[in-house]
Amino acid sequence: MNPILRNILAVVAGIVMGGALNMVIVALGPYIIPPPEGVDSTTMEGLKEGMRLFEAKHFVPPFLAHALGTLLGAFVAAKIAKTHQLKLAIVVGCWFLLGGIAAAYMLPSPVWYTIVDTVLAYIPMALFGGKLAIGKP
Repeated sequence: MNPILRNILAVVAGIVMGGALNMVIVALGPYIIPPPEGVDSTTMEGLKEGMRLFEAKHFVPPFLAHALGTLLGAFVAAKIAKTHQLKLAIVVGCWFLLGGIAAAYMLPSPVWYTIVDTVLAYIPMALFGGKLAIGKP
């Protein structure tokens, strides 16, 4: 297979796999750590209304979804890629970072969470996933 085509498919596969894991964790989050009483976490409007009631524990599932989704996506991209494995893992991390920034604008999450999420969940996890895939410490 052409290396360029394979690298493009690697990034797409990483984004799809990472996004799928992200969605699974986000969907399971309210069952693991239930939202505060009266908060409808199934709609964007409900989340916006109830965000002020969230405690730190309620931000664990979304952070894990972002971090683990990025980690898996970067790992998959680096494993499939023919060349530039680490660079392509970072491309996947940047894709998810853009999604995280968009989510931060759409949902009024606390500043501390936005900082922790954008700084730790994306690029560091993409680097870790890429290095894990190519066998570099």
